[in-house]
Amino acid sequence: MPQVTLEQAMHVAATHHSAGRLAEAEAVCVHILSSWPNNMEALYLLGSVWQGQNKLNQAIACYQRLTALRPDLAAAHFNMGNAWKDKGRLDRAIACYQGAIAADPRYREAHVNLGIALHQSGQIDSSIACLQRAVELNPQSAEAHFNLGKACASNADFDRAMACYRLAVQLNPNYVEAHNNLGVLLAEQGHPQQAVECYRTAIAINPEFAGAHYNLAHVLLRGGDLAQGWEQYQWRWKCPGLEAPRVLSRPAWDGSDLPDGTILLTSEQGLGDTIQFIRYAPLVAARCRRVVLQCQEELLPLLDGTEGIAQVVRHSDALPEFDAHCPLLNLPGIFSTTIQSIPSHIPYVHAHRERIEAWSGRIDGQTRPRIGLAWAGRPENRNDRHRSLPLSALAALGQISGAVFYSLQKGPASQQAASPPTGMRLIDLTGELNDFADTAGLIANLDLVISVDTAVVHLAGAMGRPVWTLLPFCPDWRWLLDRNDSPWYPTMRLFRQATIGDWTGVIEQVVDALRQWIGEHPAGR
Repeated sequence: MPQVTLEQAMHVAATHHSAGRLAEAEAVCVHILSSWPNNMEALYLLGSVWQGQNKLNQAIACYQRLTALRPDLAAAHFNMGNAWKDKGRLDRAIACYQGAIAADPRYREAHVNLGIALHQSGQIDSSIACLQRAVELNPQSAEAHFNLGKACASNADFDRAMACYRLAVQLNPNYVEAHNNLGVLLAEQGHPQQAVECYRTAIAINPEFAGAHYNLAHVLLRGGDLAQGWEQYQWRWKCPGLEAPRVLSRPAWDGSDLPDGTILLTSEQGLGDTIQFIRYAPLVAARCRRVVLQCQEELLPLLDGTEGIAQVVRHSDALPEFDAHCPLLNLPGIFSTTIQSIPSHIPYVHAHRERIEAWSGRIDGQTRPRIGLAWAGRPENRNDRHRSLPLSALAALGQISGAVFYSLQKGPASQQAASPPTGMRLIDLTGELNDFADTAGLIANLDLVISVDTAVVHLAGAMGRPVWTLLPFCPDWRWLLDRNDSPWYPTMRLFRQATIGDWTGVIEQVVDALRQWIGEHPAGR
């Protein structure tokens, strides 16, 4: 490099950085620091350049040198916090943002980012306090209001969250995430049409915003508009946090006849989804020579031999030859399913005879009626906090004379069966349930299943067994709205929350219905 002054060199480096020529800016900064190793301006710029190149470790090292030289340099603490956050180290990011605020208590962006990091680390109350301060420092910040709304929503302060989102879109009408989150809250509080308007506004601003399309699909499907709902549901593949479809060598199936071909059906999302939508296999089989199902390992013994399916393989198995593939939840759209045309030939899933007989021998002699019970879904489900219960919430069921319950609960919540509510006769044989074929064999020996929205209700419904499903105020889309039956499962009865979080009212309904049912079925089936 020709002989230049420090000021000239810094000007060159800054010009490269502003123009996006990060490699050139990096070279100039490195050259400057070789002669002036403690030049804070060059260190700060090099840290920014390395951060822009995703060289996070080098960027952090730069900022650490800077803050050692000048602890009150708030921007260096702030940028270092961003780098640690990008590395997934929220604890260190939080410390850096706190350092930035200590150096400059009115650093608005630091308050916002600290609030976001605290929220993501589960420190909700601290997050709210921090973001409230950010709003006070800059009432015109749509980002601050938006993130305060997210934190309040996590704290179940839905009215305040909604007010924050409304302020965010008022300050920035093009804030797609705020329109989307406002729609989510409106849907959850029972205002589907207003939610649709929010999602459509977000889509109008950014037609590629997958989250709004996906959320719109849920509201449309829940409202019974299946035609538009299936179309919007295709956007699920582009949503962060949802499992991306496996890249396969053969084309996606569009419903065309393949008389000499093999179609691979692939499971997605939860176990209940697979059980619900495997009902389409006979319809697929009518359009091709052979159907292969790729499904979760827990379901393989159950679904092997299901009507329409020639072969079942695990996701970890090598795939057989096939000509086209289709995710299971694409099938309702391919077959133009409406409420009236839902395939409801029940049962379409069957317990194996040897499993039925094994359980019959295991529980014969026990008092009837026999009632299966499950109270929690998988914790990783994003809606689990709305749909699951502790076993203690079902205590009133234990006061019903003649009721004998069998736990169908698996997963972490199964441990609660060791200490059932007072008076509840709960028999726990779940240690012997090794897969869903075992669960189906047990259910075949029961007279009724009562459960929250989890795979158990799909299994019981697909088997044609009597099943009562307990639903939150804003249920999953498949349960529709304002009805106590399900067109997907003719033997199912739905019990819905009347208001958000009101499980007490649901349990009271179930207790009354169960007393009546036992009176009508004193010996079970």
